Amino acid sequence: MKRSNLKIYSYSLLAALAAGAAGLASAQTDSAAVLHQIKTVFVIALENHNWTQPVPDSAPQQIFHNPAAPYLNSLVTPDNPNAAQVSYATRYYNAGQKVHPSEPSYIWSEAGTTFGVYTDKDPGKSAHNLFSCQHLSGQLTAAGIPWRCYLEDVEYAAGSTHSINGSGVPANPYNGTTEYNYAVKHNPMAFFTDTQDKNCYPLTNFWTDLANHGVGRYNWITPDQFNEMHSSLPRGFTYHGTKWTGNQAAIAEGDNCLSIIIPKIMASPAYQDHGVIIVWTDETEHGDDTNHTLPEIVISPLAKGNAYASSVVYSHSSDLKTMDEIFGLAFQTNAVPDRDRNAFGTGYNQVATANDLSDLFRAPPDSTPAQSP
Repeated sequence: MKRSNLKIYSYSLLAALAAGAAGLASAQTDSAAVLHQIKTVFVIALENHNWTQPVPDSAPQQIFHNPAAPYLNSLVTPDNPNAAQVSYATRYYNAGQKVHPSEPSYIWSEAGTTFGVYTDKDPGKSAHNLFSCQHLSGQLTAAGIPWRCYLEDVEYAAGSTHSINGSGVPANPYNGTTEYNYAVKHNPMAFFTDTQDKNCYPLTNFWTDLANHGVGRYNWITPDQFNEMHSSLPRGFTYHGTKWTGNQAAIAEGDNCLSIIIPKIMASPAYQDHGVIIVWTDETEHGDDTNHTLPEIVISPLAKGNAYASSVVYSHSSDLKTMDEIFGLAFQTNAVPDRDRNAFGTGYNQVATANDLSDLFRAPPDSTPAQSP
């Protein structure tokens, strides 16, 4: 290459790099502008079902287009009134390969890693699943940002770090039975020494707090194991005139619960004033590859809406990064175990490098539309 051509090439390369850097800065600025609109977050945790899978009706069945989940599917159906303020992910994958059973994903939702925990044991030193480190609710506490964790049936346990199940309590407001089933493995704050006994309340308290402006800016909601799609009630469940049993009953129970909870949250001032509801599922079933996706549904006045379907790649680190950006927190830097590779098998879902959820939201007025990370 002649020196003159080399000089032109060098200038062109520098110009391209500068343009690329400017574009990246613009994308980051737009992303921040989108997420900084959000004032109040409600996360509702579900269990053990893929959004899509290679064989839709294999056990356990997927959620997308499942007749046992009419409400959830109405949220992702364009032009359905329920979908007006909804965006959802089509490429949301497990936190990492072999991240099972439930507990590791809940730990990940706080700290961006499993810490090598692959158990469902209640937290304790002997179980090696109690941590003192950087994590979301601890960071929120340090920053003076109010947060709450609402757990169905925790009131029947000896405390929020003790699982319990049984029957004979007052009728459940969602499924009508006297069954109760609280699992600590579905309470992410329980695995950290500074938050395991703080700000955790029965789900019944949530409605009082919501009505009296007493919720946090970040609110984690875990229905009991019958209402989060984890377990079928002993006698099955009749939903919209259809009697479901087994795994389909678990899906119907969860869908029914969401159909009651979500509209009530949407009617609240906290939601209507720049709020967001995130429906989150812990883990994929029978496959941690890109053929198995997880439900991730965002409901917000700020969402792109009308069942906007994002094709951006997401994982639990995406939610965590989004919370960090909403609340102005440092990204979690806890190490990810080598076995927890991403669904592509090419690397790890580190919080700092994950895609945030900004593609699911509209850009604020008078700003450049956000670019997908």
